[in-house]
Amino acid sequence: MKNKVLQRQLNTEVIDLLNRTKSLFLSSLNQDGSPHASYAPFAIKDDVLLILISGLAAHTQNLLRTPKLSGLVTEDETQCDDIFARLRVSYDFEVSIVAAQSDEWYAGIQQLQARLGSRVEQISQLGDFVLFKLTPIKGRFVKGFGRAYDILGGTLAGEEVVHVSPSRLSNGTQL
Repeated sequence: MKNKVLQRQLNTEVIDLLNRTKSLFLSSLNQDGSPHASYAPFAIKDDVLLILISGLAAHTQNLLRTPKLSGLVTEDETQCDDIFARLRVSYDFEVSIVAAQSDEWYAGIQQLQARLGSRVEQISQLGDFVLFKLTPIKGRFVKGFGRAYDILGGTLAGEEVVHVSPSRLSNGTQL
């Protein structure tokens, strides 16, 4: 994107959406390769998302087996102007486990607790909960019809944000 002012505005809008939303939808892969949809509350720390999820949950088992994830954060449908054009950001993530009881784990739990409340302290003490770090690989920010932007550079807001047009579709399909 050539316009640096627009770039900064879009970066700010992405971070604002992440800051005012507390959960994301997850798409992980089951053992047979089929998709599994779920959700998890999250916190933001050092340009990654953190989720604390039960080892008993299917999505945790999926992430332990295949550390790749697609995630979606979207505005509340009761707050949007057009249900067909909800503000949203999606990412492809690389997933890693934060070692329990490590300095990084304590910092992550503290960040989750500051954002989500005291329940985090309770569940972090349960033996089956796993702290995952979701590092963005790429993303897409959609503001409405004709206003979709690829988020490039491996950060939540993007080192570069590029307008999506029919000529840029990744699969070569023309609309």
